[in-house]
Amino acid sequence: MSLTVMIVDDSLIMIQKLKTMVTELGHEVVRVCKDGEEAARDYPLVRPDLVTMDITMPGMDGVDALKAIRAGDPRARCIMVTSHGQEAMVVRAIEAGAVGYVLKPVAKARLAEVIGRALGQIPKTSTTMHWVE
Repeated sequence: MSLTVMIVDDSLIMIQKLKTMVTELGHEVVRVCKDGEEAARDYPLVRPDLVTMDITMPGMDGVDALKAIRAGDPRARCIMVTSHGQEAMVVRAIEAGAVGYVLKPVAKARLAEVIGRALGQIPKTSTTMHWVE
């Protein structure tokens, strides 16, 4: 199943890596945003099937951007992209409605797994720690 994806990250290197992985997984990147404000503004224009969102960005962070997006579309699906040591931010993201998260550096196989779980295509296992119900 091909998805439309919006990538939100302030790092051009990370944007390129995620864009390559998402495309190689057979999905279409329909929008790239460099910060939370841009993501909150542009989401309604493209209404992607899935958003990958960096948690830590200048200005509006990923959690606040997710809240803004879900205020307009409560069914929006977002996977958070985070670094080690940001557990408190991950909890905030989960409470805001994130459907999963991946740790940097992101591995393509791991991203595929989290995307599949976010869409209900792959059953959750007890050994998976990057999935949120």
